[in-house]
Amino acid sequence: MTIRVALNHRTRYRYDKPVALDPHVFRLRPAVHSRTKIESYSLKIRPEKHFINWQQDPFGNHLARVVFPEKTRELSIEVDLVVDMTVINPFDFFVEEYAEKYPFDYDAQLRKELSPYLEVTESGPLLEKWLEQVDRSSRGIVDFLVELNSALYRSIGYTVRMAPGVQTCEETLVKALGSCRDSGWLLVQIMRRLGLAARFVSGYLVQLAADVKSLDGPSGPEADFTDLHAWAEVYVPGAGWIGLDPTSGLFAGEGHIPLACTTDPSSAAPVTGGYQGEGIAEFFFENSVQRIREDPRVSKPYSDAQWHAIDRLGREIDAELETGDVRLTMGGEPTFVSIDDMASAQWNTAADGHEKRLLAGKLMRRLKDAFGPGGMLYFGQGKWYPGEALPRWQLACFWRKDGMPVWRNPELLADENGDYDFTIDDAEAFARQLSKRLGVDDSMMIPGYEDPLHYLQQEGMTPANLDPLKADLKDPLERQRLMKLLEGDPGAAAGYVLPLYWNRRRNAWGSSPWTFRRKRMFLIPGDSAMGLRLPLSALPWVEDREVETERSLFEEVGPLGDTAGEVSRRYSEYVDDGESTPESVESGEKDWIPHTALCVEPREGRMHVFLPPTTELEHYLDLAACIEDTAEALAVPVVLEGYQPPRDIRLSRLPVTPDPGVIEVNIHPASNWDELARNTVTLAEAG
Repeated sequence: MTIRVALNHRTRYRYDKPVALDPHVFRLRPAVHSRTKIESYSLKIRPEKHFINWQQDPFGNHLARVVFPEKTRELSIEVDLVVDMTVINPFDFFVEEYAEKYPFDYDAQLRKELSPYLEVTESGPLLEKWLEQVDRSSRGIVDFLVELNSALYRSIGYTVRMAPGVQTCEETLVKALGSCRDSGWLLVQIMRRLGLAARFVSGYLVQLAADVKSLDGPSGPEADFTDLHAWAEVYVPGAGWIGLDPTSGLFAGEGHIPLACTTDPSSAAPVTGGYQGEGIAEFFFENSVQRIREDPRVSKPYSDAQWHAIDRLGREIDAELETGDVRLTMGGEPTFVSIDDMASAQWNTAADGHEKRLLAGKLMRRLKDAFGPGGMLYFGQGKWYPGEALPRWQLACFWRKDGMPVWRNPELLADENGDYDFTIDDAEAFARQLSKRLGVDDSMMIPGYEDPLHYLQQEGMTPANLDPLKADLKDPLERQRLMKLLEGDPGAAAGYVLPLYWNRRRNAWGSSPWTFRRKRMFLIPGDSAMGLRLPLSALPWVEDREVETERSLFEEVGPLGDTAGEVSRRYSEYVDDGESTPESVESGEKDWIPHTALCVEPREGRMHVFLPPTTELEHYLDLAACIEDTAEALAVPVVLEGYQPPRDIRLSRLPVTPDPGVIEVNIHPASNWDELARNTVTLAEAG
């Protein structure tokens, strides 16, 4: 994205009497090596009667030599430039292998060619003292130049100095103050003393006001600005000439437009010349920059007028679609990045990261409050991509479109990063209370254990000459897995499982006992949620049944009922009956063993409830209401994981997932312009 600007520079000399102008040299044309693209250039000189001769000096710079045949009372120079301010990465270069670290030596031929730029012309005690502070130990040449430029920026203050010429290095160091050309020349001499070829540069500096103010650093100029400027360039083999601006402490970028690059400041002066006569000269100058074209960009907010125009167009298109009975919806996958971390892998190449998970959780809760206040938060697994050790996580919010709550009390949704000190005893109590609200016998509950035979087998397969106590634990996943094993009690249950399915004959929840050859239920080894590690293949074999599938989205469905009220009614009947054994156990189908189950697991001090798959939304909502009712009765906030609710047009969903370098929000579809605008604004405010 590019901003095109027009730069105007005017300089005038007025004389109180007519004077004869000597031949003048103007170095006001951008150099051939300018990285900023020059679209157009013009130079206007008055008096109009003059002779101009364009030349190149010994350093390849453009210069205009102008002869004035008649006397005049005014000399005027005007430069107009049109440039594209395309962002330039000042570090976009390669370096020859031998020059990658400082110090290095130029090869013989190159040193001969660079000899004018290695000439040291100034010295003094202050310069020597400043050079003594420079760290000359071996390190990357880029790091060395960055630190050198920054150190000089911190040492010398900036001032505007209208007097011609350049201060000596000693004078600049004594004052700790200088103009841009004083600091630039000082840096040239310092780099030459350090064995680096350097040259002095005069040119234009263009600084544009930022679209938005920085939150944690300088925002730059309040308004667009341009002026004549000076800086230094250093020659690094492989990279060529690299611009360093000690006035700002930065490398030269798209705002630095070189006009003349020479070994000495006197050869780079923008205007050189004099006059004959007794006239007294007055000096005037003016510099301005104007934006003439700006491409749309994410950093520049829309104006109110643009917002109104966009909104008006959206409504017009909406009306046309409605007239033609065109039924379109629009979702999207907007992404968020870190505002202050530009370096870590999680915000560049990696999908997962600790900070990313924390920020995603906070974003998810803000989105829930904005879009689905009565929604249910879900923390589960997402997609598993090749080359990644574990599946990615997924956070989601589900809410009913009719406005009825899926989850009434948000305080009962636990913080996924909190520690509530819940134990296996709390999990057992929770599972028993939950089974009563589901209307199934709590004797169907079964504890799940980590399998000790697996770890004994792993130990037995260790090579005889390898000491297990000296195992390599550099792998972070192995360290995390081992830590969990050492923290836990090998003989204690990991959690409780309640075999669960929807009994269509009774139109109620049903259960059936699970039995295993090893008497106990040992989980499949791993560190995922226990609901993903159930040993389903070890259950007794049963005859195949027709697999139930989710309801078609095209099937007509009625309105959803008051799920919370139904759960309360069912539990009241259970209590009134004296907590008798539910019918689903007494008359259950003896030959049917469900392969789906609900799990309650205390993990890292939190109570995790793993929801089984369901084929109809009504069943899932009933299950969620039972869990919330239990959580409220026991004052136990829970983390919901496992299977998501089945797809249903009566339910909205909003997942938040990780992607390389970003947090991705899968925004729910909008069916008209108002919904789309509201989604977009709400999402931006939540982020």
